[in-house]
Amino acid sequence: MPAAPRAASAWLFNHSLARSPLHCLAVEHLKTRADFQAVMAAGIATKTSHFALHRAQAGTNGICRIGAVIPKRWAKKAVTRNAIRRQIYVAMAQWAPQLPVASHVVRLRASFDSKQFNSATSDALKRALQTELQQLFEKLPRS
Repeated sequence: MPAAPRAASAWLFNHSLARSPLHCLAVEHLKTRADFQAVMAAGIATKTSHFALHRAQAGTNGICRIGAVIPKRWAKKAVTRNAIRRQIYVAMAQWAPQLPVASHVVRLRASFDSKQFNSATSDALKRALQTELQQLFEKLPRS
């Protein structure tokens, strides 16, 4: 069976999980450089020691647009960047029903210590990422 085209990818939520009509009911990925730049130009909504979350108030019909930026400067290996990106998207999907309708970009702003996390797929790194992303979304203003 052929896969659905990527442009059609959006995942829907149980509407009862969303706190109000102002919260995300579906999520789409940001795709173009211009989209990412527009969200990044809006400024930082909140940050932790390794991540910054940018938010631009641009969304309609309960659809949130999300993206992740992991610069080579902070994660040298592609396997590390991809592992971090996957963790970011999982966290964003979990928090989406509580996020305001907007475009959101999570940006890696500092590297993780390669001596402490020697493998990109280590359980320790996954736990550290999950914990810090949890803190990032908890600090985010809900309005």
